[in-house]
Amino acid sequence: MLGMHMGRVPSPKGSAGANLPDHDTEYWLLRINRASLAANAEAGLLDRALARRIRAGLDDMEREAGEKDAVRDELYITFEPKLLKRCGMEASVLHVGRSSQDILSTMRIAIMRDRAMTFAESFDRVIAKILELARANLNTIVPNYTNGVAAQPTSYAHYLLGFAAPLLRDRARLEEYLSRYNISSMGAMVLNGTGWPLDRDGMAKALGFDRPVRNAFDATCEAPVDTALEFASIVGSVAIHLGSMVNDIMVQYAQPRPWILLAEGGENTYVSSAMPQKRNPGLMNNCRADCSDVVSEMNAVFMRVHNVVPGMTDGKSVAKNGRMPKAAVGMCERFLKVLNGLRINPARALEELNSDWTASQEIADRLMREHGLPFRIGHHMASRMVSYARANGLLPLNFPYAEIVRIYREEITEEFPEASPVFPMSEAEFRDALDPRKIVENRRTAGSARPSEVEAMIGEEEAALLALKSKLEAREGQVEKALEALDADFRRYL
Repeated sequence: MLGMHMGRVPSPKGSAGANLPDHDTEYWLLRINRASLAANAEAGLLDRALARRIRAGLDDMEREAGEKDAVRDELYITFEPKLLKRCGMEASVLHVGRSSQDILSTMRIAIMRDRAMTFAESFDRVIAKILELARANLNTIVPNYTNGVAAQPTSYAHYLLGFAAPLLRDRARLEEYLSRYNISSMGAMVLNGTGWPLDRDGMAKALGFDRPVRNAFDATCEAPVDTALEFASIVGSVAIHLGSMVNDIMVQYAQPRPWILLAEGGENTYVSSAMPQKRNPGLMNNCRADCSDVVSEMNAVFMRVHNVVPGMTDGKSVAKNGRMPKAAVGMCERFLKVLNGLRINPARALEELNSDWTASQEIADRLMREHGLPFRIGHHMASRMVSYARANGLLPLNFPYAEIVRIYREEITEEFPEASPVFPMSEAEFRDALDPRKIVENRRTAGSARPSEVEAMIGEEEAALLALKSKLEAREGQVEKALEALDADFRRYL
């Protein structure tokens, strides 16, 4: 689905492309007219002989539209004259009870539905890959960061699940969106319905929709705008989450001895033109730019409909709104390549943990949990320990036990003299408290980085994704079967 090339130099910003469905305006104008023909002929509103003539005309128009360099219609007012030229003015009876308003509104909703489902497929692959990486890194211990500073040890799997969770929320919102807006505007006419006895429910089903838009005013004025607005908010949220993750990776990648890298070469990295040692993360740079492009398109959708009276076309443009799903699919496909290119070095990650004091909170926790010392006193003592270590070039693995005994005695004497000045932790317990692996293993709360808890969360998220994918497949099948049935129904008028 993604057409781009990166060699030894960065690819241009925005080069990620996406092969979205070719169900454009012309495609849906033809399907809507097929459905109108079948429904009206069945209801006795259209003479069967004329129906056959119109059917032949619509077939001719579809063949012509499929020819190379054919000009495909974007408006019903250019589509209908071509049909009347072929079938005669009496063919305009096909338009009874209709308007370009309900026709184009239905077309716009259908196109957004198609593209949202295509985006969902790409998005599902991203979430699936994150969960796959989480399962593969269940026991990979890495530093976790807050405010850009190493904070605590965790498993890389737990870190990845921290991104999978909001992405699955986005995906659930997308499923709700697909359900909420699988609606047809046909039969709404312009604003207030029509006096012709049209079967709105039947027309909706024939085009693969669940139901018609209930209110005729909403159907032509608000619903086609809301489909773009809500989809924009969803893909914008996805872009923010993916951008956050790729930027976090880039921070670590930029370190002198990073524990996470991209596999070199290909699309992933390129060598600086001046500095032989430098491997620029071209793929991540472009992916970050893709995320920004999606956020830009989100804002563009909102700005087009801002402060506009109902019924205006500003926010309904298929061409303009179509840039948004295209950018979103391209972003997902590029991000998937980032995930496939990641290389984690567990030994180096553990080395980084042992070169800092991310385990210091565990000292304060154990002094309270196991030995009854007030947490704040233990916290002050551990902070004093870290200050001493950094001033003297000491690390967790070589910190002298005698020094922690002395620091504890000073802290107790100054801030909590009623307690014993004897450090209550043995050297073995002290060393155990500084072990990043033990810290992770000893977590007890639901949602923690404890391996068994992480494994349970992976299973839950995999099940959630599978359920969402099943709903998407069912929805795609519903649309496909409806259009196949419409084609068969249309063919009856030979």
